[in-house]
Amino acid sequence: MKDLIKFIAQALVDLPDEVSVTEVAGNQTSVLELKVAKEDLGKIIGRQGRTARSIRTLLSAASAKVKKRTVLEIIE
Repeated sequence: MKDLIKFIAQALVDLPDEVSVTEVAGNQTSVLELKVAKEDLGKIIGRQGRTARSIRTLLSAASAKVKKRTVLEIIE
């Protein structure tokens, strides 16, 4: 899941080297924290949060396949 989010984020931003994803794992739920450059934050969130919502939808579909819940947090 971590690699999927990093791949998507790097494709969207202008500074792909600044993208970092950290995973906080739990028993049934994992939290992925996405950090990007301040200039690229708007590209990750999108208009009215559409891009962020789409990334979260892809993440939930991929994590459902492995029967685990994964949450995405975008860190400023």
